[in-house]
Amino acid sequence: MINNEKTTASKVFPKKAMTSFDYDLFVIGAGSGGLAAAKRAAAYGAKVAIAEGDLVGGTCVIRGCVPKKLMVYASHFSHFPQEAAGYGWTMPAGTFDWIKLRDAIQTEVFRLNQFHIGLLKKSNVELISGFAKFIDAHTVAVGDRQFTAERILISVGGEASKPNSSGMEHTVTSKEMFLLPQFPKRFAVIGGGYIGVEFAGIMRGMGSEVTQIIRDRAILRGFDEDVRINVQEGMVNHGINFQTCIDSSTLIITKSDHGLVINFNDASGKSQTVNVDVVLAATGRKPNLAPLSLEQAKIEVVNNAIAVKDDSSTNQPHIYAIGDCTDRVNLTPVAIAEGRAFADTVYGHTPRSISYTSIPSAVFSQPEAATVGLSEEQARKLYGDHVKVYQSKFRPMFYSLAGGHAKTMMKLIVVGKEERVLGVHMVGKDAAEIIQGMALVVTMGGYKKDLDNTMAMHPTAAEEFVTMR
Repeated sequence: MINNEKTTASKVFPKKAMTSFDYDLFVIGAGSGGLAAAKRAAAYGAKVAIAEGDLVGGTCVIRGCVPKKLMVYASHFSHFPQEAAGYGWTMPAGTFDWIKLRDAIQTEVFRLNQFHIGLLKKSNVELISGFAKFIDAHTVAVGDRQFTAERILISVGGEASKPNSSGMEHTVTSKEMFLLPQFPKRFAVIGGGYIGVEFAGIMRGMGSEVTQIIRDRAILRGFDEDVRINVQEGMVNHGINFQTCIDSSTLIITKSDHGLVINFNDASGKSQTVNVDVVLAATGRKPNLAPLSLEQAKIEVVNNAIAVKDDSSTNQPHIYAIGDCTDRVNLTPVAIAEGRAFADTVYGHTPRSISYTSIPSAVFSQPEAATVGLSEEQARKLYGDHVKVYQSKFRPMFYSLAGGHAKTMMKLIVVGKEERVLGVHMVGKDAAEIIQGMALVVTMGGYKKDLDNTMAMHPTAAEEFVTMR
């Protein structure tokens, strides 16, 4: 957890007598991965510096998963009066203060920034303020200062990208969502990925009229089909309007006296118009490579991402890259794991690499979704008819009195006569918390019988995974 971080590495990196470099390791980017690598390398005895031109903490802490999760929490309160009524409570509807929430989140972001700065200081990592760029393969510049290093680690993350449609200059990205000057009564999302889905739920929960506009027939492409369908059904039940299968080549956004106007053709070719106050462009992210001057170090870039080997090294053996700028698996825990594996390998003399299979992930949509392992589609492609699916859909006990349309969907993907568990998927309340535990079964190569032999905890939603037939 953020407030509980410890470095347990012992100092095994050998001290050198004299060196022509300013540092043993220079890290570019103080996001989750860069921070993890820098602190662990320093714990092994390396002389480490880290450069950051923004707040310390990276996308996750500053304008990503942390402030977004706080907004998710805030959006849930609007449901409380209606849900409480079923349990005998009479609660006033209340009013929502966007400015108060926005500023409170920024206060927490700045607190975490100072927290991470303090951890760097305790770890004897020098923080250099400013954006770093390459001068040559062993030299970087930060402003008008230059630094040399025996090894350099790139951990600059990614940035939001917008589609090439007319009027995109009028849209905001996830970066600006946390700083909106006022709350939009009418809100539209372009894109069906997890960022767009999460913000659609957030804004609807806070009271916006929300429209989500996507090119596909369903949100969350790449997730298990039942996850996609159940999340979208739940979002519709929460009052989110969907425009699916649109012709993206016809998408145009213009300004009007009353906000923004979105025009596009739907799947049938019919022209559609949506009037809103704010449009979020959430169609993807890309590695943030432009400021680095990678060509000065002759670092190979493939498909707009830094090309790396299994040990995170680039085509320059002393230069490494981790996290979203490599576009492998763009998740905060993955970047942290890559950073620590790098430090353990290079400075701890314990070579290891990261497995990119069985990585759990969550979408803090409303309803929430979480998954680990293979989807049904992926499993059938690999194993064909040897795949078996166990699935359950039910109304959670909480809503038996609270009312509403909320449903929970759970799904197990197994293979072979012994029913080895390949994937676990869930849509519903506390999905992320439950799937984190279920990830252990997939990671260890567990079997359905292991779940069957696990005593259920009753009454819980999680018990369904160990009683499913």
